[in-house]
Amino acid sequence: MLVDIIAGERSTFIKIAPLIEAIQNEQKKGTDIRFRFIYIGPHYDKSVGDQFFQQLGIPRPNINLEIAGGSQAEETAIIMARYEKVILAARPDLVLVTGDSISAMACALAAKKIPGTQVAHIAAGIRVNNKNLPEEINRIVTDSIADYYFTTSHSANEHLRQAGVAEELIFFVGNTLVDTLLKQAPHFNPPALWQKLQLLPQRYFLVCLQQAANVDMVTDLKALLISIIQSSQGFPVIFPVYPRAAKTLELIGIRAPNLFTTDLLDYPNFHFLVKHAKAVITDSQSIQDETTVLQVPCMTLAPYTEHPETASLGTNEIIGTDHNTIVAAFARLYNNEWRKGHIPYLWDGKAAERILAVLKNFM
Repeated sequence: MLVDIIAGERSTFIKIAPLIEAIQNEQKKGTDIRFRFIYIGPHYDKSVGDQFFQQLGIPRPNINLEIAGGSQAEETAIIMARYEKVILAARPDLVLVTGDSISAMACALAAKKIPGTQVAHIAAGIRVNNKNLPEEINRIVTDSIADYYFTTSHSANEHLRQAGVAEELIFFVGNTLVDTLLKQAPHFNPPALWQKLQLLPQRYFLVCLQQAANVDMVTDLKALLISIIQSSQGFPVIFPVYPRAAKTLELIGIRAPNLFTTDLLDYPNFHFLVKHAKAVITDSQSIQDETTVLQVPCMTLAPYTEHPETASLGTNEIIGTDHNTIVAAFARLYNNEWRKGHIPYLWDGKAAERILAVLKNFM
């Protein structure tokens, strides 16, 4: 059995790393299962260097399509054209795509255009009920053509049922992002700035912002940072700056004695900061998941979460971007009124094992 595993961006590597490891372990047992690890690109992305793969314990991709960007339509078309050639050169039995990226949707479409090629969607069934979001369109399209669905939550299962997906095609397996988090937790270590700034556990805030609505406009990002700094009570505010936010932050020119910006950190360093923060302020779904598992308070500066269980069960609160709601959230934190939270069902580090068990049944 040949499986194509698609990775469209850095965050996807973290989600598929446990599955690659599970397949490699199964190969050692003599099981006839092979995979091609396919990276969409770009080849110049420095955030996915050799050290990153070593930390995750996975090989570098077998194939790099070297997609360098463009409009959403252009990128979709180029990915489909290049991936179609890969499939025709050696047809996989199954194509595994993850999440809601253009890469996932485009590779799923290219695969389904070729008879006999099946598609499985990891993290299927997620909805935020906003079709103005490109990600929502991507996941709806991917779910509409997939053959098998691996889900992270009961709500995702229900979304698929409402869309008419047959029960026997839905596999509730858990969250592979959590698999990586729990495996890597013993290796978390402090970055250089920990000693430099003399940081202490639960005595600083970590800010992680990357959504266009928050970081593309100078006025929006400036307002958010002012609200956070004013509410921080002088605690250090650590802001690892994603490339998308770097230019906007430079234009703002904002300064505060307790605001410290830094380049993106590697996985062990960054998650050490997540684990020991007083709270994480973010718009990233991945970080909402991780703070829920690590039981760290999380303020989401967005109107929704893709995993509602992080807010209904976990440590995540949907705050939005209004100044008054941000200030009120900090007040609840200082008053020890933040929910302790529970880890969602099947977020136990064994999602990849469950996916592999399903793949073996396919065989």
